[in-house]
Amino acid sequence: MGRDESRRIGRTCERAVVTAYRELREVGIDDFAAFRACTALYRIHHPEASIGEARRLVAEWIDHHVIRGAVGPTAGCGCA
Repeated sequence: MGRDESRRIGRTCERAVVTAYRELREVGIDDFAAFRACTALYRIHHPEASIGEARRLVAEWIDHHVIRGAVGPTAGCGCA
């Protein structure tokens, strides 16, 4: 999924996480550091989320959009 396709992601937090992960990886940040940064980013959008919930959602979104390149909806938070 490219940058244009990431704009189609409905949730603002999901779009922010996927975009941040891609951009961090593009500039050479390793996978785990990018994942940790994106987990922190998710928690900025959702301070009520536990660290476990944030990690699960970020991992699912990265897997869905970046690893598998899927474009359909994902499970996730209830925001729009």
